[in-house]
Amino acid sequence: MYNLRFLFTLLILCNYAFVKAQVAIIESPDKQLRVDVHVDANKAFYTVIFQGKTILETSPLGFKTNEGDFSSGITFEGSKSSVVEKQYAQDRIKVSNVNYKANSLTVSFSNTDKKSFAVTFQVSNNDIAFRYDLPTWKDTRSVVIHEENTGYKFPSTTTAFISTMMKPMTGFARTAVSYESGYNIDSPISAAKSQYGFVFPSLFKVGENGWALLSETGVTSAYCASHLSEISAEGIFYVAYPQQEQNNGFGSTGAALSLPGSTPWRTITVGKNLNPIVQTTIPFDVVDPLYAPSQNYKFGKSTWSWIVWQDQSMNWDDQVKYIDLASALGYPYILIDALWDTNIGRDRMEKLIQYANSKKVDVFLWYNSNGTFNDAPQGPRNRMHTAIARKQEMKWLQKIGVKGLKVDFFGGDKQETMRLYEDILSDANDHGLMIIFHGATLPRGWERLYPNYVGSEAVLASEMLIFSQYARDNEAIFATLHPFIRNAVGSMEFGGVFFNKFLTKDNKSRNKRLTTDAFQAATAILFQNPIQPFALTPNNLTDAEPFLIDFMKEVPTTWDETLYLDGYPGQYVILARRHKEKWYIAGVNAKKEVIKLKVNASMLKSKTLKLITDDQNNSPKHQDIKIDKNGQFEISIQPNGGFVIH
Repeated sequence: MYNLRFLFTLLILCNYAFVKAQVAIIESPDKQLRVDVHVDANKAFYTVIFQGKTILETSPLGFKTNEGDFSSGITFEGSKSSVVEKQYAQDRIKVSNVNYKANSLTVSFSNTDKKSFAVTFQVSNNDIAFRYDLPTWKDTRSVVIHEENTGYKFPSTTTAFISTMMKPMTGFARTAVSYESGYNIDSPISAAKSQYGFVFPSLFKVGENGWALLSETGVTSAYCASHLSEISAEGIFYVAYPQQEQNNGFGSTGAALSLPGSTPWRTITVGKNLNPIVQTTIPFDVVDPLYAPSQNYKFGKSTWSWIVWQDQSMNWDDQVKYIDLASALGYPYILIDALWDTNIGRDRMEKLIQYANSKKVDVFLWYNSNGTFNDAPQGPRNRMHTAIARKQEMKWLQKIGVKGLKVDFFGGDKQETMRLYEDILSDANDHGLMIIFHGATLPRGWERLYPNYVGSEAVLASEMLIFSQYARDNEAIFATLHPFIRNAVGSMEFGGVFFNKFLTKDNKSRNKRLTTDAFQAATAILFQNPIQPFALTPNNLTDAEPFLIDFMKEVPTTWDETLYLDGYPGQYVILARRHKEKWYIAGVNAKKEVIKLKVNASMLKSKTLKLITDDQNNSPKHQDIKIDKNGQFEISIQPNGGFVIH
């Protein structure tokens, strides 16, 4: 009897040890953030805990391929840990120097076919990045990943700040998807229903437990881009691949991967407040440059006629006016938009660039990205999506002195399109050209991966203020979202700062602007992009307040440091950004009432600075403001208003 009891106890202990061995745990260096990985019922899962509170409940891992199912029948094989430390300088993002330190955990699994794979987690303070690593399997050196089982299960009390994925092949000239939807703001996750899912990044308030921002990074030509599914009956958001309808139905929805190979990194930024969300550099921390810059690219401000004067301005005379405007403002660039190829012509464009150069202004030109993905008619078309035509065009562009391109109307998130993005960037670098993407997907670590990449739209941007009353009505609300969501993970080519009262050439009727001049000035700081095509018009030199024009001459487009000072997405936001030794503070108010705030800006203790704000009639005013010895100041912000301290 004793032997039986001993044997029974031994079996229990062995089983307990076996179960315990199925769990791998990793913590951040400050031990505030923890990820637990385990296998249950032959499926892999993970949980996320921050400061002892649940951010993600038990959430699934895995994927399905043409070489087998790696989402079920899973066996835990072991784990190993290491430390990752990295210091790097990076232009074109919210901060210029980054010190990254993370703990790394690689958890190994096998499926029912005895094929191995691993999940690597890197956990830094407030950030998680994880990806799947696939080896070769005997003679198998390639695989197609059809879908993922990767999921995110938030506690049921969580609310979401999320933007719907657009229905493919809809909208203007069948150009959707282009990441240009509005937002569900602070809505229960149970209401997160959308047939086409939700775009990255997505922000979640996990009750009283904290905040979480989901995104992905490191998407190159080697993979497709992904998004979130609608919430499942079990309360899980899954990583979803592009819909078949994208790219006019052409191309695979999965990813073809050479082995050994890895998926992109999925990222989770976590904080008790919004500061880690605003300051995160995780999209850039886990990727490295794919090639060296062919030259020292110069970033800065640009004029842009199309945004207010529209298609009719695509002519020689109006472009000369905007070149002269850039010269008067001291801006290094003009962006000449669609239809220049027919309205100005290639031969005259060379002469127009010579005129711009005589005014110390360089030129960005607009291009249609394709001729096959959608029906966008604007030209130049069919010059970017095939290698021979693209290289011929870029050789000519380099010859006539063009410094960059704005490439528009992309077809979606399939791997086919990711290859096009990368091919355009790589060829452009060979010819000394910077690239802005418009009507495009979210940049996923591209500032670090591609040295000539200078921004993407991927947001309901300034052009919709021209076309949509809905966008004008919600301009202030959306502006309080972008620093916490879209602009938190990558450069955002918004194209704003309007001083026209009416967003038309005559500035007298239609498209009335509902936000104040001070609000508009604030967005020059709140919205980060290394090349900023602003919406100023020639008449603003005489009809806008001189101090506003002086500020727009002064404001930089590159930053060395970014701080969250206050705010709540959908209500108001206050950020501070530093360029070299000079700090700028900006805020906007989307609430229906005046807000009065005491703000801490300890880096500016006892300093007297200039304040642009609104008076009670919503007219701009310029005055001194004193930061007290404790680094605090008080500010009132009008509804649909804003302020700048500089």
